[in-house]
Amino acid sequence: MKRRNLLRALAIGAPLATAGAVGAGIAAADTANFKIMVTEQVQNKVMVFDKNAAFSDANRYKSWSPGTGGWSNLSDCRIRDTAQFGAIGLAAASGGKVGIWNITDEKDQELNDVLWSATPGGNPHALERIPNIGAFVSASSDGFLTVYGPTKISDPSTLAKVQTVSLAGAHGVIWDPNNSLLWAAGDKIVQAYTVSGTYRNVRLAKSSKKVALSGLGHDLQADFSNSSLLQVSDSYGVYSINKSTLAKTTLHTTTRIKAYVKMKTGEYFYMRADNTGSRTWGSPTIVFSQSADRTRSGAEFYKARYYTTAYN
Repeated sequence: MKRRNLLRALAIGAPLATAGAVGAGIAAADTANFKIMVTEQVQNKVMVFDKNAAFSDANRYKSWSPGTGGWSNLSDCRIRDTAQFGAIGLAAASGGKVGIWNITDEKDQELNDVLWSATPGGNPHALERIPNIGAFVSASSDGFLTVYGPTKISDPSTLAKVQTVSLAGAHGVIWDPNNSLLWAAGDKIVQAYTVSGTYRNVRLAKSSKKVALSGLGHDLQADFSNSSLLQVSDSYGVYSINKSTLAKTTLHTTTRIKAYVKMKTGEYFYMRADNTGSRTWGSPTIVFSQSADRTRSGAEFYKARYYTTAYN
């Protein structure tokens, strides 16, 4: 291990454990030079940058600015593919809103690009799309998941709340296309849910698959290097979960990791809350294991994502 990577591993608390193109700039395959999207809470924007360039305004690839109010303190972002609109952006905000926007050719997008939004209640921390049936599921940290079903899959304006499912500390949700399960991270647990029904009859039901965590779950993401695994962070570290065997492997033992992504190349990047300022849960820096870290002066990043529509 090179000295720089050794120092990086020590900084995060422990070394690594041994154990579709739908628009310009959106990745269908993993490459060494990729784009990432971040939620930045001071300007309250989702921003997309090339990871090999400074995270400056001049270098932004795209941005989306929904304004404040219910959209304040953006807490999640990701992109998914649809037949009707191509790539759409998904967002959740601690101010109370969740929603999706149409990713157009515009460099800087705003609230008028929103296709649908809702106010699930609590403190929304994540939003995920279930493909083929066009349903969406949000996670609110006050303790529940909210399911939204459409009357017309191609028309998100027809989405309405159809179910609320209790999950203490709900923070993360991700669709698992290999097993047709929705996984959610909450307080000391990662829980899988089966999905039944279509349109307004779509429903979640607890699966027997669950994995205990030591603390409050934060980020829950695919492992882009291995489709059989999930990556989850909690208050005390980062773990890999085998979706079939439910085996949990500790990758890092550093606290306050709010976003963590592992790429096919083996590179990983993360955001660790710096515990300072008015947003103690954020940081102006995204750390990369094999590339230069990126710091944006005055920023408060919360989530960081690989800029791809792929689920894994």
